[in-house]
Amino acid sequence: MTLADLAERLGCRLDGDGTLEITGVAALDDAGPGDVTFLANSKYAARLPGTRATAVIADDSTTGAPCAVLRTVQPYLAWAEAVSVLSPVRRPSPGISPLASIDPTATLGPDVHVGPFAVVGAGATIGARVVIEPQVVIGAGVSVGADTILRAHVSLREGVEVGARVILHDGVVVGTDGFGFARRPDGTHQKIPQNGRVVIEDDVEIGAQSAVDRPAVGETRIACGTKIDNLVQVAHGVHIGRNVLLAAQVGIAGSTVLDDDVIMAGQSGSTGHVHLGRGARVGAKSAVTKDVPAGGHVAGIPAVDLGDWREIVVLGRRLPGIRRDLADLEGRLAAVEQRLK
Repeated sequence: MTLADLAERLGCRLDGDGTLEITGVAALDDAGPGDVTFLANSKYAARLPGTRATAVIADDSTTGAPCAVLRTVQPYLAWAEAVSVLSPVRRPSPGISPLASIDPTATLGPDVHVGPFAVVGAGATIGARVVIEPQVVIGAGVSVGADTILRAHVSLREGVEVGARVILHDGVVVGTDGFGFARRPDGTHQKIPQNGRVVIEDDVEIGAQSAVDRPAVGETRIACGTKIDNLVQVAHGVHIGRNVLLAAQVGIAGSTVLDDDVIMAGQSGSTGHVHLGRGARVGAKSAVTKDVPAGGHVAGIPAVDLGDWREIVVLGRRLPGIRRDLADLEGRLAAVEQRLK
């Protein structure tokens, strides 16, 4: 692909020779002739003059490039599109492995791929061009939308609904029982049957070994465009809005609501029955114990407003000195009191 063609595909303004050939993508330090790279963070600007790339994707303020520049106001987004163009994901050929188990009442759309030892249960509906990798288990009555990819060892329990263009990575489990028990008078626990629905809407991506539980009643729902990292727990009855981002090891307790565009950083979590408003952000390793307003940014354990948390951290570091100063003041005050007696 010529650089001019790539610039047109990405909607970038080209500064440089459009006839140059682009064959791949690479990081700034690793790129060589034929590669396109990107600069989206000024932190790495000092490395730009040393790149061997044929072209760099950057914004209008970038200078000092030793190569052609593809100008855009969103370099990182353009870079993501360049990766899709130059390194497209290879999908397996349509077909059903003779080692797969497909219930005769299941419905499979055209051009579906089913790998060895995969299981598709009774009454399941699989859309067109779905990829089902080895040892995936799809329960009875499950529906999977077109162009969805189910990586190895994914488990979709009975009745789960998965939309179109969803990606579920290795070991994702959707629709297991929520953690619901009632305490008996003798201290033992009565299991509450978990018979609600789980709905994963279109264009959702869920990382490896994550789990999404079903509730006793009602539904657990993850809305369109949400992206979830590895090892994330979404408990029973949780409602997650559109375009939410959950980083690795996030844990969300039952009946919590996350509105659209919420971001939760790695190893953060929430107690049950809290509400995070649209665009709220939660810092890494933070614990949300009460509602967060729309646009709020919280951090800490328990999570508080980010500005308050920063002040708490600063004061915490000063506590040993404050304690010494206080002890000194107490000693001086005691000496004054003694002299006045």
